[in-house]
Amino acid sequence: MSKTYALSTTPEGIVESLLSHLNSLDVDVMLNFYDPEGILVNAAGVPQVGRDAIAAELAGYFSLGLQMSITARHIFVAGDIASLVLDWSYVGTSRDGQDINLTATANDIARRGADGYWRYLIDNPFGTSLRPE
Repeated sequence: MSKTYALSTTPEGIVESLLSHLNSLDVDVMLNFYDPEGILVNAAGVPQVGRDAIAAELAGYFSLGLQMSITARHIFVAGDIASLVLDWSYVGTSRDGQDINLTATANDIARRGADGYWRYLIDNPFGTSLRPE
């Protein structure tokens, strides 16, 4: 029996849904968490647009084989848009034996779709980091 990965119907449930999708370590499962117009901003600050580009970026994270931890700092909602500031981390030993201590603060945007479910419109995991110009 396969596990289901529910989307949230409330802004307060977005983080729990995000963690469930991320920690599946399954790119296809995680892609279902993105709005059809969604983007993922990589560590260099370059938006990854389209399912193939997002999938390639996610595959890099998932190759670590680690579970993500998230603490929500803020969730602000205006209508069908939510702004999320999230502290996240991957800490542990990766599949290839490397010690990993990857932490950052995300600045993400979710949108409630016509079906009532919240999905990521902008996934900016290094959102508060300074990036080279």
